[in-house]
Amino acid sequence: MQKQSVQTGKLWLGQRAGIGGVGTAAVAVIGVASLVVEGTLLAAQGIPGVAYALVAVFVASIVSSIAGFAFSALCGAMLFHVMDSPVAAVQVMIVCSIAIQCLSVATLWRAIDWRNLGVFLAGGVLGVPAGVLLLLHLPTAAYRTVIGGMLISYGCYLLLRWPARALQTGPLSDSCAGFLGGITGGLAGFPGAFVTIWCGLKGWDRARQRGIYQPFILSMQPVTLIAIHLMRPSSSAAQAALDWKVFAFVPAALLGAWFGLRIFKRLSDRQFELVVNTLLVLSGIGLIL
Repeated sequence: MQKQSVQTGKLWLGQRAGIGGVGTAAVAVIGVASLVVEGTLLAAQGIPGVAYALVAVFVASIVSSIAGFAFSALCGAMLFHVMDSPVAAVQVMIVCSIAIQCLSVATLWRAIDWRNLGVFLAGGVLGVPAGVLLLLHLPTAAYRTVIGGMLISYGCYLLLRWPARALQTGPLSDSCAGFLGGITGGLAGFPGAFVTIWCGLKGWDRARQRGIYQPFILSMQPVTLIAIHLMRPSSSAAQAALDWKVFAFVPAALLGAWFGLRIFKRLSDRQFELVVNTLLVLSGIGLIL
């Protein structure tokens, strides 16, 4: 009797997995078909490079959502080559990044460590104005090359080194990591790099890491937008007006994030670590290109 119950349970689980697989395939087919239709409609309205831009957003959101960061760096490396307006490209990245982070944070809500997150955010809010100040006064190529080179070097080091003992640090160190994240957020629209590195050095598991740096990234993005709005020259206000067409790229970003989150749930902590370190390298390359 017990053996029969076990077999029945296995059969039920297999059927449930099959149903889940069919549901996943259906979402994938419908989602991709919707993107094709959307791209066709947008191209008919005369938006240049829209098909390539949708693909760039979709691919970057899949890859970045596996680890939970680096969307702007990966997407920017492609968008700046396929969109005529750099301002429009930045707007697409910011809007899509906020949409992706909202979906990811909602999915990982239970893993958020609110107490430690507050320490990182305190440092980040202080760092954003410094980053925006540098953004407004430094040559773009110079700071992108410096930050990109640092990420490539450190990512390669993490991929090649032997496993090391986790750091035992306090709130002050966490706040400093958040401060650096705020600077890079204001400077390059990439607030997650240093906080991601720091969470990895602390030896936290993948869920706890993402429970810190993903809500940190989501929180820093509107803070950065507000800081740029308040600190930019008044003559640039008209150029930075938000175009409604950028919201057409959000479905591609959300579909890619959905795929990425499903892949993330299948990773072990070691596999997650390899993905994060590889994305650090790719993020550096994306910033330099």
